Formats: sequence, C-alpha cells, structure tokens
Amino acid sequence: MIHPLADVQSKQIGNNTNVWQFCVVLPDAVIGENCNICAHVLIENDVQIGNNVTIKSGVQVWDGVRIEDNVFIGPNVTFTNDLVPRSKVYPTHFWRTNIKTGASIGANSTIIAGNTIGEYAMIGAGSVVTDDIPPYTVWYGNPARQKGYITQEGILLDMDKKDKNGLIHEL
Repeated sequence: MIHPLADVQSKQIGNNTNVWQFCVVLPDAVIGENCNICAHVLIENDVQIGNNVTIKSGVQVWDGVRIEDNVFIGPNVTFTNDLVPRSKVYPTHFWRTNIKTGASIGANSTIIAGNTIGEYAMIGAGSVVTDDIPPYTVWYGNPARQKGYITQEGILLDMDKKDKNGLIHEL
C-alpha cells in the first residue's frame, strides 16, 4: 500500500510493503517485501532495503545505505554518506553503510558513513556510531561503546554473556 500523499517514484517495491504519507522514494531505490516505511521518510536512489524492514518516521536513507532483512530503524535515525560535506561540492562516490540482518537501531541515533552494523546488533537510542559494530553486540552512547551482547531472540546479555538470571549464552 502506498499512501496517496507519498511521492514514490521507484517501481522496485516488494509485495505487502506499506509506504505512508509524506514519504519520498526516488526512482532507483529498491525496497523488499513486507516492509513498513512510516511517515516522513526519504529514501534516495542508491539504496537497497531488504524484506521485513521497519523504518520509523523522520528517517532519511541516503545514497550508499544497504539495509538487509528484518532490520528495525527507529524514529529520526540519521545516516550520513559524506565524511567531508561541503555545500555544492559532490563526492565522486558516497560511502557505503551496511546494516546487517536483524539489527536494531534506536531512536535519534546517528550512523556515520562507511560503517557496518553486524547481524542482530542493537544500537541504543541517541547513540553516535563511529565504528563498525560486531554481530550480536549492544552499543550505546556518544560515541557508542559496547555495553553487552544480545541473542538473536533479543535476550540482553552483559559483557560476560550472562542474562539477567546469570545464565551464560553462546552466540
């Protein structure tokens, strides 16, 4: 379903994907199946979004961003794609940012261009990601620092991979 108040120029949108009002999706963007693109989202041309992805309101997905399946992008998450931006000066290429399968990025986080967020990793709200994030890890802060681990099922673990009951998990 594409809301009538959205400006969707891409023809590469999968089945059962919802694009809500006031979104802009440029012509070369690719969006998978069963996604939810909430209101006020901008998706540029050189963007690939997998299946079962949720992008909450107020997110801009700039050229060079790759989002794999089952990813959650919280409200007002900011991606960058140019490490030295200047008005009216365009780079020859934009940095590639990869968000791997099952990752979650909390509200108002900033993801600096050129980094990869690993499978099932969790970024806490308001974090600034300046480095690659390994799979199954929990990071938050400014700059984001590792604070623990997380299972594929979403069980939070401390730095010793113990859950709140003291059970050690293998990842």
